Amino acid sequence: MSSRFIIESEELSESETARLEDALTDIADADAPLVCDLVFLSGDEIRALNLRERGIDAVTDVLSFPSMDGIKGKRLIAEEHRDCIDEEGRLVLGSIAICKERAEEQAREYGHSVEREFNYLTVHGVLHCLGYDHMTEGEKNEMRETEERVMARMNLQRN
Repeated sequence: MSSRFIIESEELSESETARLEDALTDIADADAPLVCDLVFLSGDEIRALNLRERGIDAVTDVLSFPSMDGIKGKRLIAEEHRDCIDEEGRLVLGSIAICKERAEEQAREYGHSVEREFNYLTVHGVLHCLGYDHMTEGEKNEMRETEERVMARMNLQRN
């Protein structure tokens, strides 16, 4: 089970993007490259987005906007998701917004690097775009195990 991942972000360097993409390689199976857009927002920007999209008037660390429903654990066939294929023939999984300020606060709070927190939030967002969730204890454990496996590939484990 593997597929090529593409993270599109103007804020990440080529090497940061490549590292993330390599680490994400086997978490989904698809017959086309998978792409997620990633943006970094201020606290005010993510609060406004959270209010507009979820009706929650609060700053949050990460918001995910999946393009497809019901895809968790399934092989993704581009032909079955024509409305999510971009002009380059890639399957668009969705968009992820990360709050820079909140990520920096959480890195200090948890005692690890800002790099680890940004990467963790990106992986978390990608997993939401793939249909993972953490509403039940079982879902939370499965998501956390997958996050930690990807983070270990980047040598960004928990301290």
